[in-house]
Amino acid sequence: MHFNPYGGAAAELAALLVNAEPDADLIRLLDDFGYRPITTLDAEQESRLREWVRRLDEIFTAPTVEALNTLLSETTSRPYISTHDNRPPHLHFAWEGDPMDERVRAYTAAGLATLFCEAPTRIGRCARPGCRLVFIDTSRNGRRRFCSTRCSTRVHVAEHRRRAG
Repeated sequence: MHFNPYGGAAAELAALLVNAEPDADLIRLLDDFGYRPITTLDAEQESRLREWVRRLDEIFTAPTVEALNTLLSETTSRPYISTHDNRPPHLHFAWEGDPMDERVRAYTAAGLATLFCEAPTRIGRCARPGCRLVFIDTSRNGRRRFCSTRCSTRVHVAEHRRRAG
């Protein structure tokens, strides 16, 4: 499926943040993802961002209009068009000079909201018991149930063994 680049990339960043280890280096994770501009996070900003990630995790469990509107209302969203870093015009939901935690919050909330409006069933959590990972379903048919082929294979092999045994 082809997503709106803003919503798709921002939703994918939300999934990446949720799937990261609890002590992951957030600045490195954002930089590796290609999030720009990268600035710094003081201890309070990092704490707020880690709490936000926990809130994003809840959205992957139960994406609803109400839950997403609550997240959106808690951001400093001010939509505008940007052309930073010689990139073509693209939409931003927070001013580039805002603290990075506020920008990431606005970006991920808007991305998940955009995706939800386009295709609400494409925000997913792995169906393998015991797996905590989440995903954005970019499959052609929109029927993805697992975070990876590894989890899918484990479930299907276990089902086969149950039937055969």
